[in-house]
Amino acid sequence: MTRTSLKKIGIGLFTLLLALVGLALAVGGAMLVYYGGSFYYLLAGLALVACASAVIKYRSKAFSIFLVLLACTMAWSLWEVGFSPWELLPRLALFLVAGVCFVLLPGTDAAAMPHRGARALALCTSIGAACIGGFGLHLAAPAVPADPLLRAGVATAYPAAGQAGRPAGRQDGNPAAQSAWPAFGNDLGGTRFSPLTQISADNVGKLEKAWEADTGPASPGQHNDLEVVPIMIGDTLYACNGHNRITAFDAETGVERWHTDISNGVRASGKPCRGVSYYKVSSNGGVCAERIFAASQSPALVALDAHTGKPCEDFGAAGFVDLNRNISRHPFGHYYFSSAPQIIRGKVVVGGSIPDGQYWGGPSGVIRAFDAKTGELAWAYDSNQPDRIGAPPDGAVYSPSSPNNWAPMSADETLGLVYVPMGGATPDNYGGQRRPGDDQIGSSVLALDAETGRKRWHFQTTHHDIWDYDVPSQPTLADIPLDGKMRHILIQPTKRGEVFVLDRETGRPIYPVQELAVPQGGIAPGERLSPTQPFSLKLPAFQMPRIREQDMWGITPLDQLYCRIQFRKSNYVGHFTPLTLGKPVIIAPGSAGGVNWGSVSLDLDHNVMVVNWMRLPDRVTLVTREEAVRRKFKLGDGESSGGFPGRPMLNTPYGAYGSQFLSPLGVPCSAPPWGLISAVDLNNGKLLWSKPLGTGRDTGPLGIPTMLPLTIGVPMTGGSVTTRSGLVFIAATAERTLRALDVRTGREIWSARLPAGGNASPVTYISPRSGRQFVVIAAGGRKSLKVRQGTKIVAYALPHATQKQPLTETAQR
Repeated sequence: MTRTSLKKIGIGLFTLLLALVGLALAVGGAMLVYYGGSFYYLLAGLALVACASAVIKYRSKAFSIFLVLLACTMAWSLWEVGFSPWELLPRLALFLVAGVCFVLLPGTDAAAMPHRGARALALCTSIGAACIGGFGLHLAAPAVPADPLLRAGVATAYPAAGQAGRPAGRQDGNPAAQSAWPAFGNDLGGTRFSPLTQISADNVGKLEKAWEADTGPASPGQHNDLEVVPIMIGDTLYACNGHNRITAFDAETGVERWHTDISNGVRASGKPCRGVSYYKVSSNGGVCAERIFAASQSPALVALDAHTGKPCEDFGAAGFVDLNRNISRHPFGHYYFSSAPQIIRGKVVVGGSIPDGQYWGGPSGVIRAFDAKTGELAWAYDSNQPDRIGAPPDGAVYSPSSPNNWAPMSADETLGLVYVPMGGATPDNYGGQRRPGDDQIGSSVLALDAETGRKRWHFQTTHHDIWDYDVPSQPTLADIPLDGKMRHILIQPTKRGEVFVLDRETGRPIYPVQELAVPQGGIAPGERLSPTQPFSLKLPAFQMPRIREQDMWGITPLDQLYCRIQFRKSNYVGHFTPLTLGKPVIIAPGSAGGVNWGSVSLDLDHNVMVVNWMRLPDRVTLVTREEAVRRKFKLGDGESSGGFPGRPMLNTPYGAYGSQFLSPLGVPCSAPPWGLISAVDLNNGKLLWSKPLGTGRDTGPLGIPTMLPLTIGVPMTGGSVTTRSGLVFIAATAERTLRALDVRTGREIWSARLPAGGNASPVTYISPRSGRQFVVIAAGGRKSLKVRQGTKIVAYALPHATQKQPLTETAQR
């Protein structure tokens, strides 16, 4: 083939691509204008079509048209989003590539256009590339408090160590206990604060992988999301997986000591197991004197001997308590337990999770406590039968479809209270059939008496929740000096991004909460709305500002245009936009948060809260029952992460469908960052720093990793741990990376690649055998984040010669 032929083919392909892209932009742009959106895409599309038609015969005119288009596109882009590199990318990158082709492609070279035009095109291309290339400066910049909605303002400096806070329900003077990780959130109050200092900012760069252990085989065809937060007692690490397996590992080496299948003849459902619990029944030793409690997917509450893994014969029926007892009949997998049981005053307290959007009349959200030695029911709290302490009469069931607890609980042994974060009554997107008890308790944090199960108080974070704003995070309990006196506080993060600070004895807000008017109207027949919702006005709101059309994103102008059209076709009037029958609604924050089950961690020496959170809207449409039938919605649709978006909502007048607001390429329609981490001074509610977390290395369009180690702030699930040495350890993101950050500034000072996504929360402890501090995380990934899945637990430690800290120093303040 001759050079002339190649030249003609190159010009022909370039012209065809210009024409196709221009036609797509023009047609989509006309639709966007029809829905009230920007005129830019229509005009740009027409300009590209004109440019393509002029390339072959009128080359200088093509150059002129493209030069004007590029200059106008740059001006329009800077007007819309300023110098934000990630937001300039979809607006400019395609046109810059086309500009390079104009200059370099044989037959369309700069010699064919006027000399000034060539220089102008080269100049525009260089300026545009420089704007996007601002990544380097963007990434090198310090963490700035620009993302959360600020209320109390920005702190000028990290607080000095004055009167330090204390975790609730933990004895500071016990070095051995301080060196372990005995509960899901380290202490009963879930502070995720470790007093260990062996690993510090000075030596964290020397951390190396100490061991890697396997939690067991995965099941084919299931999600296999390993999200467990292990606990460490004595010299043993205990963990569960989503396939009814509990495993004990040597905390020093990762060698398996025992594993037990707790399925009891029932297959695994693949639901996540995020933790187990420990309790010492007797100090005299013997069989099952120390117990590990977990929930199987039958579901059943299981007690195992902590040393052998064998079921405790004196607990329930040979180690098992049937949690289906007095629960209405339901399909397998529609009632399960993802969180670790909470232990308080000799009782094992459990809630229960019900999949979203399935049917009215589903399993109850009853909260139950069982004797930790015998397995006998101690009490039950049913929100629609609040005065009944025991089980229902024979043949009766706990109230179906009542608000449920799927997130981790907290407890205060001194006050004798267990704190329960509650979800809403299912199905989530229609509340017309809810009873008074449902509306009172749904989406609340609930304080129950540990002895009787009676409600002491509750605080509702969302009234009549139809947006799936379950309370997903473990309440964090601490004693913090505020206003000159020590206050017993409860910190409750929410999917909404609001963080409520309450007095944990009374439930009254410590930081002011105000009921503010929210949007009304447009709801489906039979639905109702609360006229106001609670807002925590002294703390930052971990949510994105009100979304605009120009906030839509994409990899290219084409998918960004798609997102703009979908945004304009949707109903959106800000936070708490009501669900509208037959028309899509944008829900922001979406059902993933805000803050999710990873909750927060505290620096108790300086009374600082570390929050990792997301900015991902949902797009949901409420439809009639007839439309749901036509779309063939059925039980099981939409209940699994990343699954079919249909929500059958059987036994109600409506169905729904929806998911995160994504482009056809599977990337969020809202502009990055999507995942962030921030720090707040609890002494005054001011923001200390905020920054995007995670690079695009392991994610990308259509789930294909980009391999680009550029910080964008990717979606996440999981949490952090904060240490006395001033470090924050966190993985959580849709990236196979564990990080250490400086808690004072948010600066990343160490990272390590994981075998799969670290979509859990890390733990840290001192191994009594070597005296080394370990940082451990489950590397299991998460299917919905499109990050690699696995079955490993990975531990990091300093080299043997580096550690110098005796065990007893860990308790010093």
